[in-house]
Amino acid sequence: MFPLTKENKHVAQLLFSTGTCPRCIFRFCGVDFHAPYKHPYEELLNHLQKFLKAEKDELILEVPNPPLKKIRLQELEDGIDNLSQNGESEISIIEDASHNSNSNANVCNVCLGILQEFCEKEFIKKVCQKVEASGFEFTNLVFSVSFPPQLSVRESLFEVSVVFAHPETVEDCHFLGAIFPDCFKPAKNKQSVFTRMAVMKALNKIKEEDFRKQFPCPPNSPKAVCTVLEIECAHGAVFVAGRYNKYSRNLPQTPWIIDGERKLESSVEELISDHLLTVFKAESFNFSSSGREDVDVRTLGNGRPFAIELVNPHRVHFTSQEIKELQQKINESSNKIQVRDLQLVTREAIGHMKEGEEEKTKTYSALIWTNKVIQKKDIEFLNDIKDLKIDQKTPLRVLHRRPLALRTRVIHSMETHYVDEHHFRLYLKTQAGTYIKEFVHGDFGRTKPNIGSLMNVTADILELDVESVDVDWPPALDD
Repeated sequence: MFPLTKENKHVAQLLFSTGTCPRCIFRFCGVDFHAPYKHPYEELLNHLQKFLKAEKDELILEVPNPPLKKIRLQELEDGIDNLSQNGESEISIIEDASHNSNSNANVCNVCLGILQEFCEKEFIKKVCQKVEASGFEFTNLVFSVSFPPQLSVRESLFEVSVVFAHPETVEDCHFLGAIFPDCFKPAKNKQSVFTRMAVMKALNKIKEEDFRKQFPCPPNSPKAVCTVLEIECAHGAVFVAGRYNKYSRNLPQTPWIIDGERKLESSVEELISDHLLTVFKAESFNFSSSGREDVDVRTLGNGRPFAIELVNPHRVHFTSQEIKELQQKINESSNKIQVRDLQLVTREAIGHMKEGEEEKTKTYSALIWTNKVIQKKDIEFLNDIKDLKIDQKTPLRVLHRRPLALRTRVIHSMETHYVDEHHFRLYLKTQAGTYIKEFVHGDFGRTKPNIGSLMNVTADILELDVESVDVDWPPALDD
């Protein structure tokens, strides 16, 4: 059934006469169900031309640009100028619609041809072939269309990603740049300042009367259809989470590169992610974790929570057994790290890892040296200190990458184990974000109080281990 009604006829006449394609006419006339748009273009064109023919003795024809008018054939033959009973002129005719030059060879002045040949089966087959050849695994997809920005000037809020361009009308937007230069500022990785967002921003600011002075309404029909710049296939990111243990004192969490030179051959991030990239067939990854440890610090106990975003993965469906085998493969590949509770998670779930991060607690064990001879009784008083507040300026060792600030942190509890006259082991439970090394040696007075000032000695830290990161995420899995 043809979707337009008698009430639509005048609008359809006007649009068709100015070079608008059938599918765009349907949109302007409010046709909001899919079926009519699916018919072949030639069929739509024929039905539209028949619809626009007047009933009985009235014939609807078109003129190149003026508003469409209609006239009764008998009145035309008689040369009558006053065409309506109320004395108003009703519309003139030039030629029969069946000879309309607006065939499918002419480009729509609104969609620039996107809703003409690019809605036909041949182009859809081309897109499907590209998807099939891409090798991505998926159960559903999002199909999006990237229009040239000048289409917004010509009217199209319709957005359905095939990337189109239309060089012939690329200057349509330039008048907006002259009127609103603040909307069109150069940006990195953008070949033109006339992006869709910039054009829409300018269109929202321009007054209708100013727009009409600068741009023809309705717009002229171009000679060429849009070109397809590219048909790309991509998959949304997949997220994997777990906990890792680090057993080496010579392994950074992330690649250690200084002035472009790599200092150590690997990292926790790479030892885990390299396996995931291969199995998920992803292009790249982003690694995040609940805090970080220094290169010479081990992470023991239940490990540190981490999450990895796998960008554009080609494979995304895994059984719990396959993930368990992947975890085992990671663990067997290195004796420097171990992974547990490896699992697929959602993007939203990763937020749990960062929630209230500064309020979380962490437990450490440190081997401490003192310059003075100590006895067991000299360290026992530390066991009785609870919820000690300390002020820490940003440590000297990290000032090159972190801003100078003064932070207050809490040492919730301490427990000492005497080793010998110059050494003891200290177990601490602290607020997350506490600099433990600086709490021991004082960092030239930048952390107050510190172990050295509390004991009235010069103290230093020889070894440090993270015993627990008290973040209840990701969920623990059965072995």
